Amino acid sequence: MGGGLVRLVLAVDGGNSKTDVAVVSEHGQVLAAARSGPFLPQRDGVAAALDVVAAALGALPDGVPRTGFAHVSACLAGADLPVEEEALAAGFAARGLGADVVVRNDTFALLRAGASAPWGVAVVCGAGINAVGVSPTGAVARFPALGRISGDWGGGQGLGAEALWHAARAEDGRGAPTALAGLVAAHFGAATVEEVVLGLHFGRIDEESLHELSPGVLAAARDGDAVATALVERQAEEVTVLAEVCLRRLGLLGTPAEVVLGGGLLTAGDPLLTGLLDELFARRAPLARLVVARLPPVMGAGLLGLERLGAGKAALARLRSCYLTGAPG
Repeated sequence: MGGGLVRLVLAVDGGNSKTDVAVVSEHGQVLAAARSGPFLPQRDGVAAALDVVAAALGALPDGVPRTGFAHVSACLAGADLPVEEEALAAGFAARGLGADVVVRNDTFALLRAGASAPWGVAVVCGAGINAVGVSPTGAVARFPALGRISGDWGGGQGLGAEALWHAARAEDGRGAPTALAGLVAAHFGAATVEEVVLGLHFGRIDEESLHELSPGVLAAARDGDAVATALVERQAEEVTVLAEVCLRRLGLLGTPAEVVLGGGLLTAGDPLLTGLLDELFARRAPLARLVVARLPPVMGAGLLGLERLGAGKAALARLRSCYLTGAPG
């Protein structure tokens, strides 16, 4: 490795909850992998976010390179706009990680990890929500994904915020009764929803913790709560419309195409949400094949990196096989 006889790819999947790195040879072998904390450049700044990647690299075993990679394939949360991708790529290069750096949004890693080919559509519904589509010709469909200001709705954070809104109105009489009021108070160890609201207002409760309410919303919907059910139905609609728009923009609505579903809300296998998605796609994109992501996005970043180096099918298959057998850990 040190002699440069084998080119190496640094694959990075930087997400809202954790950051994964993998060092991959051009032959598709995973030499080492490690994990560190959340990658949050929009909250913490580019330098601090890159420090998280550095922490993951520092956790690699002795003897594994940490700089000078032939290619850095980084798929990152917070890389939503070209200017953000450029700033992050410059940061990677400035730290000596590699002269050839490509930064993409983390949805590209999800798509490449879950799809059987380099094209298709991916929708991620974790803390937030986003989607990307790539056509067989390489055309791309994507969204700014800046939250409510860019038209986004849902994900764990959005679902939790909506649950709190309905819970507050149910408690004070402005809204319909709902089990979400009890859910919100109990989750935060409060006597009332108002106590939770004041905790958020005065900073005693972290607003980002609202995403923790989403499993309870799904459970309340399964139990028949009308307000919770309406929220889950809206979430299913948002996932569907993101995929549908990507397919339409790329001219793929009329042809079989894979739609990869990722993120905690979509991989949890909730029967109500899964059933709603099946129904909506059957009506709106009947040729789409839903694929729930099972392999980690960092593998997708690795596949993109190998393709950048011009690796053949055998190397791509070897990398995928490595994750299928669980070898990277």
